[in-house]
Amino acid sequence: MSAPEVGELVVHRRYVPYSHAHYAGNLVDGAYSLALFGDVATEMCIRTDGDEGLFASYAEVQFLAPVRAGDVVEVSCRLARVGARSRTLDLELRVVARGEPTAEAPGASRLLDPPLVATRARGTVVVPGT
Repeated sequence: MSAPEVGELVVHRRYVPYSHAHYAGNLVDGAYSLALFGDVATEMCIRTDGDEGLFASYAEVQFLAPVRAGDVVEVSCRLARVGARSRTLDLELRVVARGEPTAEAPGASRLLDPPLVATRARGTVVVPGT
């Protein structure tokens, strides 16, 4: 395994199921984005350090646009800083497709070009010392 390098990128995509809708308009709560950030950060730690690591903190979280059931989201994690045991991560969730069901087409959806940036965050994870 090579040393962690600033700029390394991990990306996940996921369909947002209707079972996660909590609010009118099929809105999903902000915790959904944070859970996905935890998943992508875990893969980053495995890739860079061979360990799942632990999320220690968020320095900033911005909820910029709604995430809805029926969306397809892309979550990215970029390694921003490497410390002795900590890693600073820049995280972003983008909506790449949005469900737009109608009575005539209940499964209708469209790709968003450009994708809609819904959530941004900067977080810190810790990994075991080497």
